[in-house]
Amino acid sequence: MPDAVRSTVISTIDTSSTELHDINKKVHSHPETAYKEYYAHDTITAFLEARGFQVKRSTYNLPTSFEAEYGSGGRLVIVCAEYDALPEIGHACGHNLIATSSIATFLAVAEAIKAHGIKGRVRILGTPAEEGGGGKAKLIDAGAFKDEIAAAIMAHPVSSHQVFKKPGIYDGLAGFKLIASHKFRTEFRGKPAHAAGEPWNGVNALDAAVAAYTNVALLRQQMEPDERVHGVIEAGGTVPNVITEYTRMNWNVRSPTKARVDKLLDRVKSCLEAAAVATGCKIQYIVSPTYLNLRANRKLCETYARDMNAIGVSIQVEQEKDMNASTDMGNVSHIVPSFHGAFVIPTEPGVAGHNPAFAAAAGTDDAHRAALQSAKGMAMLALSVLVDDRIAQQAKEDFEGDDD
Repeated sequence: MPDAVRSTVISTIDTSSTELHDINKKVHSHPETAYKEYYAHDTITAFLEARGFQVKRSTYNLPTSFEAEYGSGGRLVIVCAEYDALPEIGHACGHNLIATSSIATFLAVAEAIKAHGIKGRVRILGTPAEEGGGGKAKLIDAGAFKDEIAAAIMAHPVSSHQVFKKPGIYDGLAGFKLIASHKFRTEFRGKPAHAAGEPWNGVNALDAAVAAYTNVALLRQQMEPDERVHGVIEAGGTVPNVITEYTRMNWNVRSPTKARVDKLLDRVKSCLEAAAVATGCKIQYIVSPTYLNLRANRKLCETYARDMNAIGVSIQVEQEKDMNASTDMGNVSHIVPSFHGAFVIPTEPGVAGHNPAFAAAAGTDDAHRAALQSAKGMAMLALSVLVDDRIAQQAKEDFEGDDD
């Protein structure tokens, strides 16, 4: 990366820090769940419009998606922005920081294209509903990634102990690797009756849910160590003296690859359907988009680590083993060369994502600074893909050669 371009990236992000921090705090303090991120959508798009960008709001038939692009000709890099939160515990996955880092990346790349006459395009894509809603999967289906794309990039905040065996040595990770996940709900339907007077006339949907949960718990003994199944009862009845007519459960089935997660899903469904047969209930599935495993592109990871190391940020290139979590960015990584890094934010010992204490950590000044440091590396990565034929070609070859 030429020093002049690197200088533009760093100065653009540094001088925008106060405005970006304002966006960060606004999104953090107004947590919104999947497909309801109206405040975040309006706040971010208004900010980009105020900076002179032409923004498309509510794109691809999703009210809380957006898109803005800068540049012309050459290759195209997409920066993915997430901004949804978790029910009840807010930004406990730090998506306010993802939004901040992605906006900063977009601003820096656009300014470098303008200042140095770089041929190429950068596009920021607002991707709602990562937390269970499969927003990127729906965006893929709607054509958001139909163009010829040289790279899609983003980064996620983590606690140091989540990804490193020796916390404190690295400030971040380039090759974040997450596993595949099937997400779905099951509905059990029975027949109500007086639970004391004539229970024999009822068909108990709560018994079906309990049996299903127990069957899956027994299955865990025969699962591979790197596989996960977890579920909750979302609707479990009303009063104890009425046989429960309806229950609903929410499930995640995870395994490192699509092929393996499909096999595990078949086994889980047998457990669920056995519960329906045993209780006489009817079962119905409500299916959400499948999350594919996240593929780490070797060349993009090496390039990001190199540029981050050049500004004094220590980055581990490869994750030692897959992390047993999932993201819809995995779906993107199966259709275009993709980079999904991780940057460390300070947390209390033992605190990780999906913990209320992580939501608090995601709102700190230190977390904001870490997000902007990652943005500098992502901006330099994007620009490297735009200007360096060798890097772009190698990233394409790594993508085509990845058979995960």
